[in-house]
Parts: sequence; structure tokens; C-alpha cells
Amino acid sequence: MKLKKIKPVTPGLRFRVPQSFDEITTSKPEKSLLVTSNRSGGRNNKGKMTVRNIGGGHKRKYRIIDFKRKKFGVTAKVKSIEYDPSRSSHIALIHYIDGEKSYILAPKGIKVGQEIISGPDSSPEIGNSLPLSKIPLGSIIHNIELVPGNGGSIVRSAGTYAQLLAKEDKYATLKLPSGEMRLVLLTCMATMGSVSNQKHMNVVLGKAGRNRWLGRRPRVRGVAMNPVDHPMGGGEGKASGGHPRSRKGLYSKGLKTRKKNKYSNKFIVKKRK
Repeated sequence: MKLKKIKPVTPGLRFRVPQSFDEITTSKPEKSLLVTSNRSGGRNNKGKMTVRNIGGGHKRKYRIIDFKRKKFGVTAKVKSIEYDPSRSSHIALIHYIDGEKSYILAPKGIKVGQEIISGPDSSPEIGNSLPLSKIPLGSIIHNIELVPGNGGSIVRSAGTYAQLLAKEDKYATLKLPSGEMRLVLLTCMATMGSVSNQKHMNVVLGKAGRNRWLGRRPRVRGVAMNPVDHPMGGGEGKASGGHPRSRKGLYSKGLKTRKKNKYSNKFIVKKRK
């Protein structure tokens, strides 16, 4: 996915850096894989705002993604690469030879017409899904399960990938995008390749209105508020602030929030940077 350069004919276009969408092959999603998506606007079931800076935005329909890839031994053909408003990566529509249709996360380099398959007997090629025990060491993978049968839950956003470093007993050692090294059961499934749309992080929206189209409302800095509204508010001019903290007074820079006795601590070989 390339980024485009735009002539600054309006103030909103001057700093905008959009995607070219040259990998997208169709603008019409598969209707049988769409469900309506209701937005909360940051309110709970009693109408009280519990999350700030959320609201508005364009209407969306959710695409049902197959994160489990449990149709073992059945070949599927890639029919289209599509945009998904609910995630940063692109998605691929696949048609199985028995007639079933499904959406999967589109790996980088996948092409329309390419055949993919999942299962322990499939070859370790881009788009194929297989257990970690069958994947060669050093391979680049994504959409990784943490609990066998639950479907891929990590390494799913645009441009991310993990690397398989070692296999020992019933665990595989993975290096995750954060730099963390972690043990995962060899029976867990993973998909070969990295996630598509790796240039997503370089996109510049260019104007406040584009944020509103995405459903993001303005966020006011704590130091710009009054003392009654935020612990960092108040002061004459810009002589305010103090130690960065949240609206509730909790330190927000460097304070560890992970539970000391979390069950998955024993699976972490090396913490993230």
C-alpha cells in the first residue's frame, strides 16, 4: 500500500497524507458477511457517558472475520481484497470449493486468484493457517491463537508480525511486535506472513473533520483545564501541569498497571521494551 501526495489546494489538504488504496480490488462488501453495528457514543446502558471523546462518525457495518480458520483441508480461492472500516488492516474475501464464503485478514502480498488452505497438512505459504508445531523456525506469522480453538487474538493490526524463534516440549517461543518474547502452545494456530497495509501508521488525516468522520470527538488537554476539572489544570499562562497524571489523579507516565500475579506472567520469557 502506497501513500499519495496531494497538492495543497485547500488548507485541509496541505498536510494530508492519504493511502492510495491500490491493493483494494472492490468497494462492495459481501452482504452475507455483514452485520449492523450500533455505536454507543461512549454511553453505557443507562445513558451515562463512561468514555469521553467518542461520538458521531460515519455509519458502518461490521464484517464477520474468520479468525479461527477451522475449515481444515478445504481449498479456498481469494476473490477480492477489501477495505474494512472496523480495523487498520485490509481483509480478503475467500470462496471455498464447497461454496462457503468467508473473510480473513489479508496478509501482505496476497493476490486475487491465489489458493489458500488451513490445517496441519498445509504448506507454510503466505495466507495458509497451520499449527505452530508445523511452522518452520524463523517464519513470519500473524493472527496467533493463545488458547487452542479460540481463534487468533494477537498480532492482527496493520503491518504487524511475530517471529517463531524456538520450539521446546509443548511450547513455541514467539517474538511479538512489542519486542516481548512469549511462550505459546504448539497446538495453537497461526497464519503465515505479515498483516497487510503496513503504511497505515504513516497516514496523516490533515484536518479535524476527518477525525469526526471516524467517530472521534475533540480531546482537551488536562493542562488547558481549570483545577476543578483536572489535577494538571490551573496556573497563570503555561506555568501549570506537574507530574503527568490522569483525570482521576493516577500517574500516567511510567506507572505499571499490569497485575503482579497475572496468570500469564509465567509464559513471558522476556518483557517488552
